Amino acid sequence: MDSLLDPTALQTLWFGLIAFFFLGYFVLEGFDFGVQMNVAASWRRGPGTRGTILKTVGPVWDGNEVFLITGGALLFAAFPEWYATLFSGFYLALLLLLLVLIVRVCAFKWRDKVDDPRWTRAWDVVHVIGGFAPALLWGVAMANIVAGVEIDANHWVTTSLLGLLTPFALLGGVVFVLLFWLHGTLYLALKVTGQLREVANRRAAILVWPTIAAAAAYLLWNQLAHAHASWTWVPLVLAAAALVAVVPLNRRRREGLAFAATATAITGAVVALFGGLYPYVLPSTGDPANSLTVANASSSEHTLTVMLVATAILLPLVLAYTVWTYRVFRHRITDEEGPAPGSQLLARAKQSYREAFDQE
Repeated sequence: MDSLLDPTALQTLWFGLIAFFFLGYFVLEGFDFGVQMNVAASWRRGPGTRGTILKTVGPVWDGNEVFLITGGALLFAAFPEWYATLFSGFYLALLLLLLVLIVRVCAFKWRDKVDDPRWTRAWDVVHVIGGFAPALLWGVAMANIVAGVEIDANHWVTTSLLGLLTPFALLGGVVFVLLFWLHGTLYLALKVTGQLREVANRRAAILVWPTIAAAAAYLLWNQLAHAHASWTWVPLVLAAAALVAVVPLNRRRREGLAFAATATAITGAVVALFGGLYPYVLPSTGDPANSLTVANASSSEHTLTVMLVATAILLPLVLAYTVWTYRVFRHRITDEEGPAPGSQLLARAKQSYREAFDQE
């Protein structure tokens, strides 16, 4: 199958598609993580309120993970050398991330299976970990990708696990935690009513300031020290302006626009990071000749062309389904002070069982 694009353009297009899927994942799953972080912030309000917080992402969290699954699969197929080198150097960190994401799924599925406060409380703790830990790990991983690691001639990462915890990487982890927490808090304010809505708005008003400070330091550091392009100042400024806009929007309780602003900030930040990384996919901090680029890390032209055709067919379906899902579940949740989710349903089931048993 002949390609309409030359190899360089095809490789660049696929780099952009990989960035797009990770952008979609960070924007959508980012507020899932932030909502889970709010379980910790609302711990004293009881299991009913914590359950209501989790209900806001209950219908959509698993659909949001489609972007990660698809992005990872496309990364493996389009840039196998990049995929292999990442796992050779970040194996323990990525294994920990995968473990947290798996246990996080169990927390969503099992929290309401048993009508026991201790059971519910234990899974709420897992939800808190499932919010903070992935955000931190993603921030550290992205910072190391854009800053580079030590790579040998065989494209093996020789940087140790502790060597990945540089000041820049740790700042990246903090930025991802704060940005996702703010993003999720504004989503929570958009999805609930009553006192919990006001609590979320007040919390967002506090979170926005450290988020602006940390994100500004991180993105400026990246732009001045690690970016390979000057045009990425544009998305950087866009991200900064969007974050600053959250302040007046939150004060006026324009929750939809405030949430859109944090989504725009995440978009600008991801574009600045991936745009500054290009044409590299994983720079070498040792010998620059060992760096991975879109040219030496990609699959064959034929493979990229076949994948592009398949993506052109399937991607619109994924986007359409995502939009439809959010439209269906666009309404606010009102039972913030009610019992823990599932408890009433379980009580009715038990009562029905007793009545059936008595009739026999």
